[in-house]
Amino acid sequence: MRFPPLRQRQDRRLTLNTVVGPVNVVVDYGRDRQSGKWCCPAREQWGLGPHQKMTPELEDRICLTATLTGSYQAAAEMTAKWGSPVDDETIRIHARRAGQRAEQQVQARLATLSPASKLPAPAGLVVMMDGWLARQRGQDWGRPPTGEALERVVWHEIKGAVIYRLDQAGKTAGGRGVITRKQVVAWQGDPLEFGRRVQAEACRQGLAVAGEVFVVADGGVWIWNVQQDRFRQARGVLDFYHASQHLWAVSHALHPGNEEAARAWVEPLLTQLRHGQEASVLQTLNDLPAECARQQRETPPEVRREQEYFHRHRDHVHYQAVAAKGCPVGSGAMESFCSQLQGRFKRCGQFWSQQGMADLMALETARRNLDWDALWSRN
Repeated sequence: MRFPPLRQRQDRRLTLNTVVGPVNVVVDYGRDRQSGKWCCPAREQWGLGPHQKMTPELEDRICLTATLTGSYQAAAEMTAKWGSPVDDETIRIHARRAGQRAEQQVQARLATLSPASKLPAPAGLVVMMDGWLARQRGQDWGRPPTGEALERVVWHEIKGAVIYRLDQAGKTAGGRGVITRKQVVAWQGDPLEFGRRVQAEACRQGLAVAGEVFVVADGGVWIWNVQQDRFRQARGVLDFYHASQHLWAVSHALHPGNEEAARAWVEPLLTQLRHGQEASVLQTLNDLPAECARQQRETPPEVRREQEYFHRHRDHVHYQAVAAKGCPVGSGAMESFCSQLQGRFKRCGQFWSQQGMADLMALETARRNLDWDALWSRN
């Protein structure tokens, strides 16, 4: 490619870190005749910033390695095996810069949010949400002991979501469920912003034209607030495993210390709940105070608590009906996503800064959502 002639042109030696090691080249440097600004046309053509010494391809590789491995140190050890050694601090700096570009990419989509989708209308769309706790550095991180209470470590909830179309779900030959394509969200902030991001990813999957939308989650109050705020049209599904845990809590309260009696009471109810007799299960729970009164004993407080729990979710336990439409009755895909994130961000000895975690997590979600290559695009 030919470039316009430069004023005050001079040759400059440029050393670039590439996937084949350091490369020395001589490039033109001078003033652009139109703008009068100093520039290096070769840098612009290669997609390099004014002071960038690493090629985009190498940066792509080291950032992907940092995202997939357990630490920046492990990523540095792997680069040495490629023959392009990069130290862990340099990898960290580049990964954080790329993570900030990934966040800018998300912000650009949010600013131009459109309900339109390039994909055909899905018969059904599933949205799963959950959260997990991450260990981060507190305001007193690094301070020596002084005898007073210090906040060296704090825990922050990371909210996550998995969104997929029912036509992207299937089963392996062995009968195990599998999702061929899904969008994910991970956010360490307030539920309102999280809900906005989840809705944006759902729109990319055809939310506006979906035949039916399902929200599958546990009983977290903030999750159902997001559902009401962003997915009011969706059919809510309380994760069956969590529902069964709450029924077991009732059973243990009614039969303390007697596991056999607890099992005999709860198992028929679990079967009924799963196979279309949820009304009978809810009625059984409602009748428990009267049953305890007939037995001349007080109603355990756990029973009252779980009655309220199932009353709040009375519209979210129609498991046979939603299963008939292809919707899962459990949030296994969401639990798996949380577990995978924790495998990267919750390792022994990891204490993140809030921004450092946000940057790397933005890279992780960009990778999973197939937005990775756009981070290094010059267009």
